[in-house]
Amino acid sequence: MAENDTMTGDKETAAQEMATQTLPEPGDPVALAAELEKTRAELAELRERLLRVAADAENTKRRAEQDAAAARKFALERFAVELLPVRDSLERARAVDRSVAGQAVEALFAGVDLTLQLMDSAFEKFSITAVDPAGARFNPDQHQAMSMVESAKVPANHVVEVVQKGFLLNDRLLRPALVVVAKPKP
Repeated sequence: MAENDTMTGDKETAAQEMATQTLPEPGDPVALAAELEKTRAELAELRERLLRVAADAENTKRRAEQDAAAARKFALERFAVELLPVRDSLERARAVDRSVAGQAVEALFAGVDLTLQLMDSAFEKFSITAVDPAGARFNPDQHQAMSMVESAKVPANHVVEVVQKGFLLNDRLLRPALVVVAKPKP
């Protein structure tokens, strides 16, 4: 808005200058050539300013579009973070030893499995993906090391055990995976 005021003021100033200027005599080609050159320079300057203003407007529009796209893409982030502990609890319930469970508990496990499948389907629809790095190389961008242990089966700096899965929302980390990492051999 202020830029428009400035440009309007510049136009008025330029108009006033032109009105107060005396035109060269029609028969004086040197004066006419100088006046023509001066007018061309002013025109070039005004064109340059116009191009800068147009480029600035385009950049502002593009930034606004990028901000809006990012807002749409990550609007569910807080909601998704709140759902993660629910999923964790369901997984812990499913991890109970079924060999000691009775028929009623077996039905409960079936319900938990179905609930997890529904939740995974909802996560997939909203681009929420699990980070389950068992056996993978430790990645500090997606994993949080809880401890380090010696392991004959897993190479050094690789994940021995996943304590809690991590999750991504559209490739943005919601929560790092909590992991136990293999120590380098001395």
